[in-house]
Amino acid sequence: MALKDILPGKLGFGAAPLGNMFRDIPEAEAQATVEAAWDDGIRYFDNAPFYGAGLAEIRMGQALAGKPRGDYVISTKVGRIVLEEIDEDARDNGEKGDVFAHGRPNKVANDYSEDATYRSIEDSLKRLKTDYIDIAFVHDVAQDFYGDEWLDVFENARKGAFRALDRMRDEGVIKAWGLGVNRVEPIELLLNLDEPRPDAFLLAGRYTLLDHDRALQRVTPMVAERGLGIVVGGPYSSGALVGGPNFEYAPATPAILAKVAAIKAIADAHGISMKAAGLQFALANPAVAAVIPGASRPGRIAEDSRALAERIPADFWRELREAGLVNPAAPLPISD
Repeated sequence: MALKDILPGKLGFGAAPLGNMFRDIPEAEAQATVEAAWDDGIRYFDNAPFYGAGLAEIRMGQALAGKPRGDYVISTKVGRIVLEEIDEDARDNGEKGDVFAHGRPNKVANDYSEDATYRSIEDSLKRLKTDYIDIAFVHDVAQDFYGDEWLDVFENARKGAFRALDRMRDEGVIKAWGLGVNRVEPIELLLNLDEPRPDAFLLAGRYTLLDHDRALQRVTPMVAERGLGIVVGGPYSSGALVGGPNFEYAPATPAILAKVAAIKAIADAHGISMKAAGLQFALANPAVAAVIPGASRPGRIAEDSRALAERIPADFWRELREAGLVNPAAPLPISD
């Protein structure tokens, strides 16, 4: 089944902030944020055990309890098992650092085996208070987490998680599966394998207004040609695009800040919000089925909806291209 046939709309909800990403979010605020997304018509919710050691899934399960299950779509991820043991040591999260330092203190075991994949899905079902998962992504089999060992991790996942999810999809347990990563190389590698057969990808931070060259050159054409689909996570590049201090989970470099300032100057001249530019740029690519900005405050949800509907004149995109701020080959939104 094509990803666009599974997803209920182009705007979804990225649940990483619900895992206390960067800050300790009060429970009431987390619950109100999911409720605001529901009230705004959002019906696609993405999650992962990694987000706060299960905290994001627990909170989402509580927030969606009582909602008609057939009315919304959930994706979550496999590759991490949340244990009951408390983690006394500092976690090695690769380039993601201590992004979930305020999450639950439970140990998280990295395990991409077949047995762990089944267990991961079962554990997620309990935390999310649901009886099925629509889409399962294999999480973080990439350089940003495993460094030079990522190919070994990928091979373990190919023999374990990929085959398990392929079987679960064919048996109707899930509707689709793929990779959930912050790098394009694992997607490119999987697309060039004969087996197994993924349906979709979640690509975080790699097809954004600030960073899209590699994805454009190496994966989006193949994804579109094969009738698959990409969910774009982190469309605001960890907040840098919309004035935040972070890019890719770390303080933004002077070069990134300069690029943001250059884009914003053109956006301001046209009266365009940076959120609108970011969301609409990502969705203009035919390989992209949806965007899932994260939110931890209820007011952010309405901002995202307005940004998606905002009219952006063709001159804005033309000026970005002339200034060398977008790749010349990048599909751009069709404007009046």
